[in-house]
Amino acid sequence: MNRVLKIAKNEKVRPILDGFEAQVEDVVELAIAIQQIPAPTFAEQERATFIESEFKELGLVNVNQDDLANVYGRLPGTKSAQASPIIVSAHSDTVFPAETDLTVRRDGRIVHGPGIGDNSTGVAGIIALAKAIQIHQLQIPADIWFVSNVGEEGLGDLRGMRAVVERFGRHAIYLVVEGGLFGQISHQGIGVQRFLIEVETPGGHSWGNFGRRSAIHELGRVIVALDDLPVPSAPKTTFNVGVIEGGTSINTIAQTASLQLDLRSEDPQILADLVNRVSNIVAHADAQQDITVTMKMIGNRPAGKIHRDSLLVNWARTALKMVGRNHPHFIASSTDANVPLSLGYDAVCVGLTESSNAHRLDEYMDSTHLPNGLGQLLLLTLAAAGFKS
Repeated sequence: MNRVLKIAKNEKVRPILDGFEAQVEDVVELAIAIQQIPAPTFAEQERATFIESEFKELGLVNVNQDDLANVYGRLPGTKSAQASPIIVSAHSDTVFPAETDLTVRRDGRIVHGPGIGDNSTGVAGIIALAKAIQIHQLQIPADIWFVSNVGEEGLGDLRGMRAVVERFGRHAIYLVVEGGLFGQISHQGIGVQRFLIEVETPGGHSWGNFGRRSAIHELGRVIVALDDLPVPSAPKTTFNVGVIEGGTSINTIAQTASLQLDLRSEDPQILADLVNRVSNIVAHADAQQDITVTMKMIGNRPAGKIHRDSLLVNWARTALKMVGRNHPHFIASSTDANVPLSLGYDAVCVGLTESSNAHRLDEYMDSTHLPNGLGQLLLLTLAAAGFKS
């Protein structure tokens, strides 16, 4: 019998699964408390301090922060010396600047607020999981490390998870938790490369020097050339100019302008080919007189995957079925799981409930499926940790 099926029937585990419904309000309130603390990428310290206090209050051991503001807490296993550690992680950073209005609005089970689903609910969920295991005194062979990591969003370039993986290495099993995405299982990390393209020209006065090259106009031509690039729909491949900057004033021919470009693909070779084609566009623009165009990498999220039939993915699928979702949606995505997957380590990303409008001010989280999401995470964690039913 599948390990997850046996665990789900265990007399000590069943009460935990049945009890998650009654804990929804507590988990939501904790998610809101986390969400209310600004945590833009590279400035997660205040939120990390709050999470560290929560870990300590739970009674986790070896609670500490590293230099990046990753927070670690260990639930000791009974055979930790022989068993591979389980890393249950959720990123603490958000895409929103520190000055963002974080006011939340409740509408029944729906909570509106920037960053509430991505990923305050994820962090609250791993704390709820640790609390449930502690209260019910489950005897688990392997150490379970609960980790709140930084640098998942924007230009963080997964720096938090890179440090986590460097610390625990190839023998650990990595379970990455997102607040949304319930019903979805990600065992494939798409490759993402990001670039800063900068344009410099002599510039001048809009009247007196009319006719000179403008860095902004030339950047616009680069964007048009990028927009004309053909990309396949399968394997899915995308590009996006997410930020543009430049110019001095309305009546100045711009001397400088820049853009930030995001390139993604499920296929590493197609991504490499796309990068090469972008490089050719930049080289063509740079070859003209009175203009300098440069391209610098500012982010590189490595691709990787484990097979859909692997044991870890099978556990995630069965755990989802045991909480009522019979047909999981397997997805390729860019998450913290990219780092261990790219190294060939066992890793999977799962979600706790449903959310929408991520990275927007009108983001919201629906807690309806939260008990089931916590149930899936519990069963998956126990299976990975070698819990004997």
